[in-house]
Amino acid sequence: MTRVWQWNRPVTVREVLEDLQQERSIAYTTVMTVMDNLHQKGWVRREVDGRAYRYTAVSTRAAYAAALMNEAWSKSDNPAAALVAFFGMMSPEQRRSLEDAVRMARADRPEGDAAEDSPGEGGPGEGEGQGEGAPAEGRRGERRGERPAEGADGAAEAGR
Repeated sequence: MTRVWQWNRPVTVREVLEDLQQERSIAYTTVMTVMDNLHQKGWVRREVDGRAYRYTAVSTRAAYAAALMNEAWSKSDNPAAALVAFFGMMSPEQRRSLEDAVRMARADRPEGDAAEDSPGEGGPGEGEGQGEGAPAEGRRGERRGERPAEGADGAAEAGR
Protein backbone atom coordinates (compact mmCIF):
# COMPACT_ATOMS: atom_id res chain seq x y z
CA MET A 1 0.00 0.00 0.00
CA THR A 2 2.88 2.35 0.71
CA ARG A 3 3.91 2.34 -2.95
CA VAL A 4 0.36 2.87 -4.18
CA TRP A 5 -0.09 5.79 -1.77
CA GLN A 6 3.29 7.30 -2.66
CA TRP A 7 2.65 7.30 -6.39
CA ASN A 8 -0.97 8.45 -6.04
CA ARG A 9 -1.84 7.02 -9.45
CA PRO A 10 -2.87 3.65 -10.88
CA VAL A 11 0.06 1.20 -10.71
CA THR A 12 0.80 -2.25 -12.11
CA VAL A 13 2.27 -5.23 -10.29
CA ARG A 14 5.37 -4.86 -12.49
CA GLU A 15 5.90 -1.22 -11.38
CA VAL A 16 5.59 -2.14 -7.72
CA LEU A 17 7.89 -5.13 -8.22
CA GLU A 18 10.60 -3.06 -9.91
CA ASP A 19 10.43 -0.45 -7.18
CA LEU A 20 10.64 -3.01 -4.39
CA GLN A 21 13.52 -4.84 -6.11
CA GLN A 22 15.67 -1.72 -5.65
CA GLU A 23 15.61 -2.51 -1.92
CA ARG A 24 15.38 -6.32 -1.78
CA SER A 25 14.87 -9.43 -3.82
CA ILE A 26 11.19 -10.27 -4.19
CA ALA A 27 9.23 -12.48 -6.59
CA TYR A 28 6.65 -11.18 -9.05
CA THR A 29 4.12 -13.70 -7.73
CA THR A 30 4.56 -12.39 -4.17
CA VAL A 31 3.73 -8.84 -5.23
CA MET A 32 0.85 -10.09 -7.39
CA THR A 33 -0.58 -12.05 -4.44
CA VAL A 34 -0.34 -9.07 -2.08
CA MET A 35 -1.98 -6.75 -4.63
CA ASP A 36 -4.77 -9.30 -5.17
CA ASN A 37 -5.26 -9.61 -1.39
CA LEU A 38 -5.49 -5.82 -1.09
CA HIS A 39 -8.11 -5.85 -3.87
CA GLN A 40 -10.09 -8.64 -2.18
CA LYS A 41 -10.08 -6.67 1.09
CA GLY A 42 -11.33 -3.57 -0.68
CA TRP A 43 -8.22 -1.43 -0.10
CA VAL A 44 -7.51 -1.01 -3.83
CA ARG A 45 -9.64 -1.14 -6.95
CA ARG A 46 -8.30 -2.49 -10.20
CA GLU A 47 -8.94 -1.96 -13.88
CA VAL A 48 -7.78 -4.07 -16.79
CA ASP A 49 -5.00 -2.47 -18.85
CA GLY A 50 -4.03 -4.82 -21.67
CA ARG A 51 -2.94 -8.08 -20.05
CA ALA A 52 -2.35 -6.49 -16.64
CA TYR A 53 -4.34 -4.74 -13.94
CA ARG A 54 -3.80 -1.17 -12.76
CA TYR A 55 -4.41 -0.79 -9.03
CA THR A 56 -5.61 2.42 -7.34
CA ALA A 57 -5.96 3.08 -3.60
CA VAL A 58 -9.56 3.30 -2.41
CA SER A 59 -8.70 5.78 0.37
CA THR A 60 -5.79 7.94 1.41
CA ARG A 61 -3.12 6.93 3.88
CA ALA A 62 -4.50 9.56 6.28
CA ALA A 63 -8.01 8.05 6.09
CA TYR A 64 -6.53 4.59 6.72
CA ALA A 65 -4.63 5.83 9.79
CA ALA A 66 -7.75 7.61 11.07
CA ALA A 67 -9.81 4.43 10.69
CA LEU A 68 -7.21 2.44 12.65
CA MET A 69 -7.19 5.01 15.46
CA ASN A 70 -10.99 5.12 15.55
CA GLU A 71 -11.21 1.33 15.62
CA ALA A 72 -8.74 1.07 18.51
CA TRP A 73 -10.49 3.86 20.42
CA SER A 74 -13.96 2.39 19.93
CA LYS A 75 -12.82 -0.93 21.43
CA SER A 76 -11.89 0.73 24.72
CA ASP A 77 -14.18 0.24 27.71
CA ASN A 78 -13.23 3.79 28.78
CA PRO A 79 -12.68 5.98 25.70
CA ALA A 80 -11.87 9.11 27.74
CA ALA A 81 -9.11 7.29 29.66
CA ALA A 82 -7.76 5.84 26.41
CA LEU A 83 -7.53 9.34 24.92
CA VAL A 84 -5.81 10.73 28.01
CA ALA A 85 -3.25 7.90 27.85
CA PHE A 86 -2.77 8.45 24.11
CA PHE A 87 -2.28 12.20 24.56
CA GLY A 88 0.29 11.43 27.28
CA MET A 89 2.35 9.49 24.73
CA MET A 90 2.42 12.37 22.25
CA SER A 91 5.41 14.58 21.62
CA PRO A 92 4.93 18.37 21.79
CA GLU A 93 4.95 18.44 17.97
CA GLN A 94 2.23 15.78 17.81
CA ARG A 95 0.13 17.73 20.33
CA ARG A 96 0.42 20.85 18.18
CA SER A 97 -0.70 18.82 15.18
CA LEU A 98 -3.66 17.54 17.20
CA GLU A 99 -4.62 21.08 18.24
CA ASP A 100 -4.43 22.19 14.60
CA ALA A 101 -6.58 19.23 13.53
CA VAL A 102 -9.24 20.01 16.17
CA ARG A 103 -9.35 23.64 14.98
CA MET A 104 -9.75 22.50 11.36
CA ALA A 105 -12.49 20.00 12.29
CA ARG A 106 -14.39 22.69 14.18
CA ALA A 107 -14.05 25.12 11.28
CA ASP A 108 -15.43 22.52 8.85
CA ARG A 109 -18.59 21.92 10.90
CA PRO A 110 -21.93 23.31 9.82
CA GLU A 111 -23.10 26.10 12.15
CA GLY A 112 -25.82 23.93 13.74
CA ASP A 113 -23.21 21.56 15.20
CA ALA A 114 -21.67 24.17 17.54
CA ALA A 115 -23.88 23.03 20.45
CA GLU A 116 -21.82 19.83 20.73
CA ASP A 117 -18.88 21.87 22.04
CA SER A 118 -20.89 23.38 24.89
CA PRO A 119 -20.88 21.41 28.16
CA GLY A 120 -24.30 20.42 29.43
CA GLU A 121 -25.95 20.71 26.01
CA GLY A 122 -26.33 16.97 25.60
CA GLY A 123 -23.51 16.57 23.05
CA PRO A 124 -20.15 15.05 23.86
CA GLY A 125 -17.44 17.37 25.11
CA GLU A 126 -13.76 17.03 24.30
CA GLY A 127 -12.41 13.59 25.15
CA GLU A 128 -15.85 12.02 25.46
CA GLY A 129 -18.25 10.18 23.17
CA GLN A 130 -17.24 9.58 19.59
CA GLY A 131 -14.91 12.56 19.35
CA GLU A 132 -14.41 15.37 16.91
CA GLY A 133 -15.51 14.70 13.38
CA ALA A 134 -16.42 11.04 13.94
CA PRO A 135 -19.26 9.89 11.72
CA ALA A 136 -22.58 9.27 13.44
CA GLU A 137 -22.84 5.93 11.72
CA GLY A 138 -20.23 3.18 11.98
CA ARG A 139 -17.92 3.98 14.91
CA ARG A 140 -15.16 1.78 13.51
CA GLY A 141 -14.06 4.06 10.71
CA GLU A 142 -16.95 3.08 8.49
CA ARG A 143 -18.24 6.01 6.51
CA ARG A 144 -20.71 5.84 3.69
CA GLY A 145 -19.05 3.97 0.83
CA GLU A 146 -15.88 3.09 2.79
CA ARG A 147 -14.80 -0.19 4.27
CA PRO A 148 -13.41 -0.36 7.80
CA ALA A 149 -9.70 -0.92 8.30
CA GLU A 150 -8.58 -4.52 8.65
CA GLY A 151 -6.93 -5.95 11.74
CA ALA A 152 -3.24 -6.38 12.42
CA ASP A 153 -2.81 -8.91 9.64
CA GLY A 154 -4.17 -6.43 7.08
CA ALA A 155 -1.95 -3.67 8.43
CA ALA A 156 1.11 -5.86 7.97
CA GLU A 157 0.21 -6.56 4.36
CA ALA A 158 -0.64 -2.92 3.69
CA GLY A 159 2.88 -1.83 4.57
CA ARG A 160 4.55 -4.11 2.04
